[in-house]
Amino acid sequence: MSHTIHGKQKLINRVRRIRGQIEGIEKALHDEKDSSVILQDIAAVRGAINGLMAEVLEGHINHHVLDPETTLTSEQTEATKVLLELIRTYLR
Repeated sequence: MSHTIHGKQKLINRVRRIRGQIEGIEKALHDEKDSSVILQDIAAVRGAINGLMAEVLEGHINHHVLDPETTLTSEQTEATKVLLELIRTYLR
């Protein structure tokens, strides 16, 4: 996965923030916090995971599905933009 090497530290930082959020959920459960607070934290983690998924998936599409050595037509470029926007919207 050569495309993840370029943004490796950025991705690792995102994973560490997600880990911190999950540890926060564990602590909230342990401390018997209100369920509405825990649910909000779970939703935040889900959003963070989806954002990470979208970023890695975008890199995968750009570096493995599309040939980086090939020049795309304007139609292919537009179709790629639309696909990536749909992915981002879906994973929100």
